[in-house]
Amino acid sequence: MTKISLTVNGRAVTAEVEPRTLLVQFLREKLLLTGTHVGCDTSQCGACVVHVDGASVKSCTMLAVQADGASVTTIEGVANGAQLHPMQAAFREHHGLQCGFCTPGMIMTALDIVARHGTAVDEATIRENLDGNLCRCTGYHNIVKAIEAGARAMGGATLTVAAE
Repeated sequence: MTKISLTVNGRAVTAEVEPRTLLVQFLREKLLLTGTHVGCDTSQCGACVVHVDGASVKSCTMLAVQADGASVTTIEGVANGAQLHPMQAAFREHHGLQCGFCTPGMIMTALDIVARHGTAVDEATIRENLDGNLCRCTGYHNIVKAIEAGARAMGGATLTVAAE
Protein backbone atom coordinates (compact mmCIF):
# COMPACT_ATOMS: atom_id res chain seq x y z
CA MET A 1 0.00 0.00 0.00
CA THR A 2 1.10 3.53 -0.75
CA LYS A 3 0.04 6.62 1.17
CA ILE A 4 -1.20 9.51 -0.97
CA SER A 5 -2.30 13.00 -0.04
CA LEU A 6 -4.21 15.23 -2.42
CA THR A 7 -6.93 17.83 -2.49
CA VAL A 8 -10.26 16.69 -3.92
CA ASN A 9 -12.94 19.31 -4.55
CA GLY A 10 -11.21 21.67 -2.13
CA ARG A 11 -10.89 19.11 0.67
CA ALA A 12 -7.60 17.59 1.83
CA VAL A 13 -7.59 13.80 1.49
CA THR A 14 -5.02 11.26 2.69
CA ALA A 15 -5.43 7.55 1.99
CA GLU A 16 -3.61 4.27 1.57
CA VAL A 17 -3.99 2.80 -1.92
CA GLU A 18 -2.56 -0.09 -3.85
CA PRO A 19 -0.07 1.28 -6.38
CA ARG A 20 -2.18 -0.09 -9.26
CA THR A 21 -5.38 1.73 -8.18
CA LEU A 22 -6.74 3.94 -10.93
CA LEU A 23 -7.72 7.48 -10.03
CA VAL A 24 -11.32 6.77 -11.11
CA GLN A 25 -11.45 3.78 -8.75
CA PHE A 26 -10.06 5.85 -5.90
CA LEU A 27 -12.61 8.61 -6.46
CA ARG A 28 -15.58 6.27 -6.80
CA GLU A 29 -14.72 3.50 -4.35
CA LYS A 30 -12.68 5.21 -1.62
CA LEU A 31 -14.16 8.72 -1.67
CA LEU A 32 -17.63 7.68 -2.89
CA LEU A 33 -17.63 10.42 -5.54
CA THR A 34 -19.66 8.47 -8.07
CA GLY A 35 -20.31 11.31 -10.52
CA THR A 36 -17.12 10.32 -12.31
CA HIS A 37 -18.19 7.38 -14.45
CA VAL A 38 -16.38 4.37 -15.87
CA GLY A 39 -17.55 3.75 -19.41
CA CYS A 40 -14.75 1.92 -21.16
CA ASP A 41 -11.51 1.58 -19.11
CA THR A 42 -9.57 2.33 -22.30
CA SER A 43 -9.60 6.14 -22.45
CA GLN A 44 -12.04 6.13 -25.35
CA CYS A 45 -15.32 7.49 -23.96
CA GLY A 46 -14.45 10.42 -21.66
CA ALA A 47 -17.06 9.56 -19.01
CA CYS A 48 -14.26 9.60 -16.41
CA VAL A 49 -12.91 13.11 -17.11
CA VAL A 50 -11.82 15.09 -14.04
CA HIS A 51 -9.45 18.03 -13.63
CA VAL A 52 -6.03 17.45 -12.12
CA ASP A 53 -4.24 20.68 -11.28
CA GLY A 54 -6.65 22.45 -13.61
CA ALA A 55 -6.11 20.19 -16.63
CA SER A 56 -8.65 17.78 -18.07
CA VAL A 57 -7.61 14.15 -17.44
CA LYS A 58 -9.21 10.80 -18.18
CA SER A 59 -9.10 9.29 -14.72
CA CYS A 60 -9.41 5.71 -16.00
CA THR A 61 -5.88 5.94 -17.36
CA MET A 62 -4.22 7.71 -14.44
CA LEU A 63 -3.07 6.00 -11.30
CA ALA A 64 -4.16 7.44 -7.97
CA VAL A 65 -0.51 7.58 -6.88
CA GLN A 66 0.17 9.91 -9.82
CA ALA A 67 -2.30 12.37 -8.27
CA ASP A 68 -0.34 12.49 -5.01
CA GLY A 69 0.09 16.16 -4.09
CA ALA A 70 -2.31 17.31 -6.81
CA SER A 71 -5.60 19.17 -6.72
CA VAL A 72 -8.43 17.12 -8.27
CA THR A 73 -11.82 18.49 -9.22
CA THR A 74 -14.70 16.14 -9.99
CA ILE A 75 -18.21 16.96 -11.16
CA GLU A 76 -19.25 17.04 -7.49
CA GLY A 77 -16.93 20.00 -6.93
CA VAL A 78 -18.29 22.17 -9.74
CA ALA A 79 -21.60 23.39 -8.29
CA ASN A 80 -21.72 25.92 -5.48
CA GLY A 81 -23.89 24.08 -3.00
CA ALA A 82 -27.37 23.84 -4.51
CA GLN A 83 -26.51 26.44 -7.18
CA LEU A 84 -25.43 24.81 -10.42
CA HIS A 85 -22.32 26.03 -12.21
CA PRO A 86 -23.32 27.97 -15.37
CA MET A 87 -22.09 25.09 -17.54
CA GLN A 88 -24.21 22.59 -15.61
CA ALA A 89 -27.22 24.88 -15.90
CA ALA A 90 -26.63 25.27 -19.63
CA PHE A 91 -26.60 21.48 -20.12
CA ARG A 92 -29.95 21.30 -18.33
CA GLU A 93 -31.49 24.28 -20.12
CA HIS A 94 -30.30 23.31 -23.62
CA HIS A 95 -31.05 19.58 -23.32
CA GLY A 96 -27.37 18.67 -23.53
CA LEU A 97 -28.03 15.36 -21.84
CA GLN A 98 -30.33 12.41 -22.23
CA CYS A 99 -29.45 9.40 -20.12
CA GLY A 100 -26.85 11.47 -18.24
CA PHE A 101 -24.09 8.86 -18.18
CA CYS A 102 -21.62 10.88 -20.27
CA THR A 103 -22.73 14.25 -18.89
CA PRO A 104 -20.24 14.62 -16.00
CA GLY A 105 -17.32 13.95 -18.35
CA MET A 106 -18.80 16.23 -21.00
CA ILE A 107 -19.19 19.06 -18.49
CA MET A 108 -15.65 18.63 -17.16
CA THR A 109 -14.33 18.63 -20.73
CA ALA A 110 -16.47 21.67 -21.55
CA LEU A 111 -14.97 23.56 -18.61
CA ASP A 112 -11.51 22.66 -19.87
CA ILE A 113 -12.43 23.86 -23.38
CA VAL A 114 -13.55 27.21 -21.98
CA ALA A 115 -10.43 27.49 -19.82
CA ARG A 116 -8.23 26.96 -22.87
CA HIS A 117 -10.24 28.79 -25.57
CA GLY A 118 -12.21 31.43 -23.68
CA THR A 119 -15.89 32.15 -23.30
CA ALA A 120 -16.35 33.10 -26.97
CA VAL A 121 -15.47 29.56 -28.11
CA ASP A 122 -17.05 28.62 -31.46
CA GLU A 123 -18.88 25.50 -32.58
CA ALA A 124 -15.99 24.12 -34.65
CA THR A 125 -13.58 24.42 -31.73
CA ILE A 126 -16.06 22.78 -29.38
CA ARG A 127 -16.66 19.87 -31.76
CA GLU A 128 -12.94 19.37 -32.32
CA ASN A 129 -12.21 19.43 -28.58
CA LEU A 130 -15.03 17.01 -27.75
CA ASP A 131 -13.11 14.34 -29.63
CA GLY A 132 -12.59 11.63 -27.03
CA ASN A 133 -15.95 12.17 -25.31
CA LEU A 134 -18.62 9.81 -26.53
CA CYS A 135 -22.36 10.14 -26.13
CA ARG A 136 -24.38 7.16 -27.21
CA CYS A 137 -27.73 8.96 -26.96
CA THR A 138 -27.40 12.20 -28.92
CA GLY A 139 -26.06 13.60 -32.14
CA TYR A 140 -24.03 16.13 -30.11
CA HIS A 141 -26.03 19.12 -31.43
CA ASN A 142 -27.53 19.99 -28.04
CA ILE A 143 -24.25 19.26 -26.24
CA VAL A 144 -22.45 21.77 -28.46
CA LYS A 145 -25.23 24.33 -27.99
CA ALA A 146 -25.09 23.79 -24.21
CA ILE A 147 -21.33 24.35 -24.18
CA GLU A 148 -21.69 27.53 -26.23
CA ALA A 149 -24.37 28.81 -23.85
CA GLY A 150 -22.44 27.73 -20.76
CA ALA A 151 -19.30 29.46 -22.00
CA ARG A 152 -21.22 32.69 -22.60
CA ALA A 153 -22.84 32.43 -19.17
CA MET A 154 -19.45 31.96 -17.56
CA GLY A 155 -18.50 35.37 -18.95
CA GLY A 156 -14.83 35.02 -18.24
CA ALA A 157 -15.26 33.49 -14.78
CA THR A 158 -12.88 30.70 -13.85
CA LEU A 159 -13.80 27.39 -12.25
CA THR A 160 -13.88 27.61 -8.49
CA VAL A 161 -14.11 24.48 -6.42
CA ALA A 162 -16.71 24.36 -3.68
CA ALA A 163 -15.26 22.66 -0.61
CA GLU A 164 -17.44 19.85 0.65
